[in-house]
Amino acid sequence: MVTFKDFRNNVKPNWCPGCGDFSVQAAIQRAAANVGIQPHDLAVISGIGCSGRISGYIHSYGFHGIHGRALPIAQGLKMANKDLHVIASGGDGDGFAIGMGHTIHSIRRNVDITYVVMDNQIYGLTKGQTSPRSAEGFKTKSTPGGAIEPSVQPLELALTSGATFVAQGFSSDIKELTAIIEAGINHKGFSFINVFSPCVTYNKVNTYDWFKEHLTKLSAVEGYDSTNRDEAMKLVMETKGLVTGIIYQDENAPSYQEQVPGYAPTPLVDQNLKMSEQEFNALIQDFM
Repeated sequence: MVTFKDFRNNVKPNWCPGCGDFSVQAAIQRAAANVGIQPHDLAVISGIGCSGRISGYIHSYGFHGIHGRALPIAQGLKMANKDLHVIASGGDGDGFAIGMGHTIHSIRRNVDITYVVMDNQIYGLTKGQTSPRSAEGFKTKSTPGGAIEPSVQPLELALTSGATFVAQGFSSDIKELTAIIEAGINHKGFSFINVFSPCVTYNKVNTYDWFKEHLTKLSAVEGYDSTNRDEAMKLVMETKGLVTGIIYQDENAPSYQEQVPGYAPTPLVDQNLKMSEQEFNALIQDFM
């Protein structure tokens, strides 16, 4: 029986002590084990930033991509090998700045992958600049007078882009976060999971204590219906996005793969495609 220990490797994370990303890594490892995935059946694709290192810290297939491009790589991998469980990961700068276009289009396509955003509301790897998730008035080296732009709201963004699975976790609550990621892996379609992952070095505003004081757990909201998109948006607006749990899920929407005409029933790597020399030469002519 697979356990979370099977997803450990000998690479020691070099995140700052106390970084929320440690818990995100542990939650992914535990969720994969709970689902019963073998390490060779999991691929973790990451972008650039502190969070981008995660693909090298988990014993599975891993790909450390370029800034903002984890999602196109992850989607291509899933389309080529549908038997793999694919998890894309990145920070709020990676997903909501240079990679914003990929985030929106990935959501609307509904390719069957899981996207985990480690949201620390600052650029950490480059030593503490304002990110798209930093609040108005947030002061950093890049905005010494305070940020004048409103922050990107990831849950509103996901819902309005047509996401079929929207959830949010907090790295301090690893039990809930593990359950959320597990549900995201099991969801047939694109799973969008935003995780509040505090940066203990550069963000002295959005700390663990700050989140514990301001967050609402969805499990405490009586009678909430996570299948109702309107109710989900209302909740997000009322809580200003400071809520954790599975916000919305549509289990009936078809995935991208289910709608592609002629989509191969088996992974490309398993297809015994034979081509004669004549056919190969004819194919090459199309590119000359």
